[in-house]
Amino acid sequence: MITRLQIDTNNADDIIYRTINIQGQNITLVYSEVLISGENVSELILKNLAKIIDEKITITTDLYTFFYNSLPSHNIKKIEDYTDLQTKLWNGYVIFILPDDSCFGMEIRASLDRGIGKAEAEVSIRGPKDAFTENFNTNLGLLRKRLKTSNLWTSTLMIGKQTQTKVGILYMQNIAEKKLITEIEKKLNKINIDGIIDSSYLKQYLNQESAIFPTIMTTERPDLAGMALLEGKIIIMIDNSPYALILPCFFIDFFHTPDDYYQKPINITFIRLVRLVAFFIAILIPAYYIAITTHNYDSITTDLLVNFLAQRKTVPFPALVEALLMTISFEILRESDMRMASTMGTAVSILGGLVLGDAAVSAGIISPIMIIVVAISAISGLVFTSIELTAAIRWWRIIFMILATLLGIYGIFLGIILLTTKLCSINAFNKPYLAPFAPFIFYEQKDSFIRLSNPKTIKKRNPLLTKKNQIRGR
Repeated sequence: MITRLQIDTNNADDIIYRTINIQGQNITLVYSEVLISGENVSELILKNLAKIIDEKITITTDLYTFFYNSLPSHNIKKIEDYTDLQTKLWNGYVIFILPDDSCFGMEIRASLDRGIGKAEAEVSIRGPKDAFTENFNTNLGLLRKRLKTSNLWTSTLMIGKQTQTKVGILYMQNIAEKKLITEIEKKLNKINIDGIIDSSYLKQYLNQESAIFPTIMTTERPDLAGMALLEGKIIIMIDNSPYALILPCFFIDFFHTPDDYYQKPINITFIRLVRLVAFFIAILIPAYYIAITTHNYDSITTDLLVNFLAQRKTVPFPALVEALLMTISFEILRESDMRMASTMGTAVSILGGLVLGDAAVSAGIISPIMIIVVAISAISGLVFTSIELTAAIRWWRIIFMILATLLGIYGIFLGIILLTTKLCSINAFNKPYLAPFAPFIFYEQKDSFIRLSNPKTIKKRNPLLTKKNQIRGR
C-alpha cells in the first residue's frame, strides 16, 4: 500500500512516511506536512505512542481503540480501502498503517483558513458583522449558532473527480418542502466535473432557466442565510468558498436586505421604494433620453429640448452610439477599479470619471447631458449587491436603448412589455419568479415593497416555499 501511494504521488516531497518500531513491530505514519499541524502530531500522536510502549499495548488489536478512547475530541476513523486512504490523506488526516495492512486515520488538519471577518460584498449597517469563511465547519457553526434547533438538517456529498469538494445541503426539516430538497439532491448527484473551486461553479448545474435574471442568490452573510432557512429555502454550502447559495429566490428578494429587519418599518418601506425606482432608472433613463432627442421631440418642453440639442450640436455620433460609448467606458472603469489594488483603485476612478470625462466633453465627442444620464443610470444599478442582477440590468439597458432608437417612446413601452413577459415566464425551481405579485399572494404584500410596522400581522410563511408549517413561530 505504501509503495502504491508513493508511485501515485510521484514521491511528493510534502508526503511524509515515518516508520516507528514498537514492541518489535513497525507501524508507519503517513501524512502531508502542508495539510496537518506538525505541533499536534508531536503533542497528540508521538506522546501517546510513548504511552503505548510504557503500557505494553498490543498494537495489532488495540491501537485504534487506544487512540479512540484517549482522544475523544478528535475525528478518528477506520480506513476501508485505498481510495478512502487517499481521500483522508488529502483532507488533513494522519494515516496509521499497521503491520497487518489495516489502517485508520486521525484528523489533525492545519488551520489554513482566515478568521471570521466582516462581510465585504454585502456591507452590514446595523446587523451582525460576521461573515462566512472558506471553512465548511466554521460556516456551519455560524448558522447553528443562530438556529439552535435539531430541525436544521444537513446532507453532505462530495463533488469533483479531482477536488472531492464537500458540498452541504442545509434546510429546516419542519419547514422546507421535501420535493424541493429531493430535486436539488438529484441535480447535485448528477454533476460530473473535475472540480468545484467555488460555490458559483454549481449555479450552471442548478439553474433551470437560461434567463439573464438570477434565480439563485449568493450571500456571505450568515444572518441572511438564517433568515432564508426560516422561510423554507435551501442553503447550499461549499467547502473552500466564503459564499453560500440560497435557492430558490424570487425577483422581490433582490430588493430586500437583512438590514431591513433591523430598522423601523416606515424607513425600510421608503428605502425599498427607492430601490424599485433605482431599478427602473438604471434601465430606462438612457433609452428615454435617446427617444426624446431622436423621435419624440414633443414629449418635453421646448426650452429643455433646445438645451439638449444645443449640447449635442458638436457631437459627431448618433445618440445611441454616444450612449453605448459612455456605457462601455463606465463598465471598463468599474472593472479596472474592482481588479486593481485598493490603493490604486480610487486614483483610477478619479482619473477616469473627472479628467477623461471633462476632456471628452471639451473635445466635443460626448455631450454633458449624456454623461449625466449614463452616470445616473450606472449609479442606480450599483444599488444592488448581486452581480448577476447588475449584469441583467446592464443587458436590458442596452436592449431598451436599441428599441428607443428604432421606435422612440413606443419602443420603450414595447421593451417594458417584453421585460414583464420575460419575468413572468421565469421559474425558480418550479416556483413563479414574480411571486408574490404573479401569482398575487395577499398576505405576502405586507413584506414586499411595503413593510408593515407590526410584525405580528405577518403570521404566515410563503405558501410557495412550505406547505406543512405555514404559521410562523411553530
